[in-house]
Amino acid sequence: MDYDKLGLKMGLEIHQQLNSKHKLFCPCKTELVDDEYSELIQRRLRPTQSELGEIDRAALQESLRGLNFKYENFEKHTCLVENDDEPPHSLNEEALDICITIACLMNMHIVDEFHTMRKQVIDGSNTGGFQRTGMVATDGYLDTPYGRVTIESLGLEEDAARRIETNDNYTEFRLDRLGIPLAEITTDPSMHDPNQVREVAYMLGQILRSTNVKRGLGTIRQDLNISITEGARVEIKGVQDLDLMSEIVEREVQRQLALIDIKKQLISRDAEVLDEIHTLDELFENTESKILKSSQTIKAVVLKGFDGLIGCEVQPGRRFGTEIASYAKKRGVSGIFHSDELPAYGITQEEVDKVSEFLDIGENDAFIIVAHDEDIAISALEEVKRRAKLGLEGVVEETRKALDDGNTEYMRPLPTANRMYLETDIPLFKITEDRIKPIADNLPELPDEKKERIIKEYNLSEDLATQLVKRLEADLFESIVNDVDVDATPVASLLAYDLREIKREGYDVNILTLNHFKEIFTLLSEGKIAKDSVTDLSIETIKKPDESVEKIAEMSNLTMLNEEDVSKIIAEIVENNENMVKERQMGAMGPLMGMSMKKLKGKADGSVVNRIVREEIQKLL
Repeated sequence: MDYDKLGLKMGLEIHQQLNSKHKLFCPCKTELVDDEYSELIQRRLRPTQSELGEIDRAALQESLRGLNFKYENFEKHTCLVENDDEPPHSLNEEALDICITIACLMNMHIVDEFHTMRKQVIDGSNTGGFQRTGMVATDGYLDTPYGRVTIESLGLEEDAARRIETNDNYTEFRLDRLGIPLAEITTDPSMHDPNQVREVAYMLGQILRSTNVKRGLGTIRQDLNISITEGARVEIKGVQDLDLMSEIVEREVQRQLALIDIKKQLISRDAEVLDEIHTLDELFENTESKILKSSQTIKAVVLKGFDGLIGCEVQPGRRFGTEIASYAKKRGVSGIFHSDELPAYGITQEEVDKVSEFLDIGENDAFIIVAHDEDIAISALEEVKRRAKLGLEGVVEETRKALDDGNTEYMRPLPTANRMYLETDIPLFKITEDRIKPIADNLPELPDEKKERIIKEYNLSEDLATQLVKRLEADLFESIVNDVDVDATPVASLLAYDLREIKREGYDVNILTLNHFKEIFTLLSEGKIAKDSVTDLSIETIKKPDESVEKIAEMSNLTMLNEEDVSKIIAEIVENNENMVKERQMGAMGPLMGMSMKKLKGKADGSVVNRIVREEIQKLL
């Protein structure tokens, strides 16, 4: 695709949990728990008007779902602040300082006063119906291989509660995550290449990980903002896999282009969404469709001029009908039937013809059927009509969810500014130069700088240094090699590559402590184990973490043999293969090395084995 010609614009929002000791506005610890909850509280939330008397459209749509919310409370891990039964405490200054560090690393202008705002959120993820948030810095930049990207803002806010279960009656949340400090980084929409947005996300992630942030699954979340000319801004939430980012962009561009084309065809046909909701119960009285037979009522709406367009593909495996169905599902139905896909699902051609005649369907017209309880069916079809009418506008401003295959799915309308209002329980917090300067003068080393330094200081290959930094193992690497007189390369290899393989085999590599690693490489530096035994010894140490590593090496038969014993073993191997030696001469070196290393099982250094094998061959020549 020619993205410049399409007018592609992209921006990023990064949400990163901070590793402070306490939550943003209460003294609870910032850790997730798997304990049984001590109390379950229930709430219903509704949208409120802004200072201008307007209601945020996203909040309004969430409220129409009529959901109830349950919250798991913990006696030792949550307090009345998370329950919204006590005013918030003062701002967590440790979290603020982490944000100031991040701001300095991104060349940002730090505000002189931190004002806490309430952002209306009524999807249940916050007990009070709002999230506390504030601006820390603005107007920064990041230099990338594709050019400079502006960092518009850096916010400090509360993380949301953890969603545990959702059903037709309620959504249940766990309050352990609610209130964990969260840094929100927003770029401007100046990116135009799908590969650039991935590169920027990676660079921002590396900057964040050079500071005191939480690590692990779910601690960082990326959202994409995408638009094209004639399209609209769409926010895609929950982009976890950076390698999938460019694919998500390409498929969103494809979706917007398809919706623009559908709009043009609808306009050319004078398309119209008729308001009446029809009851089809009598027409399907004798149907063999299991879905229709099990429903309380069957209802339909007419979409004039929509024939053939509901079945148009907008993303691989997803059609315009899927877009409409996503809206209907927010009202409690599992799906819709539309005329472009019928007959199917047990609905016969004869039944389709009856419906078409009953609804007076013209040549270019279509219909959509919903089967459910009376109230839910009507509510779902109101959403069907709303989304179909939006088809006449082309691309709709939406918040969408990233799917594992690179496609996206509708979540809710894009929020507006009408959901922000001032938090009256928390005074403003002044950020002085006396606070900023010590932080700015002691910034952590950035990933690229760290990589170049460790290449020079420890004579590592660029690949090993890159992997150490990328996998956040560089600090551990330096702690080991600065305390143990050992060659840096095997240490780097274990941390950068071998630990991943050990983890794939099902072992918990997090059991290994700094002291374990130091003991392992002390044995290597003293010649008590071979390089080839380091991985096996690491696995054995995971199995017995409370034993001394040297004892584990002895018990696991991983300690080095003396050179005399190695020579005896190799001499026997060469003697047993005398004919091969005489036939191949030095060409027998490779096979004999393989036999020797297999027999020795890592109990001898490879260079020693190589020398002895060579000497034994020469004795026979």
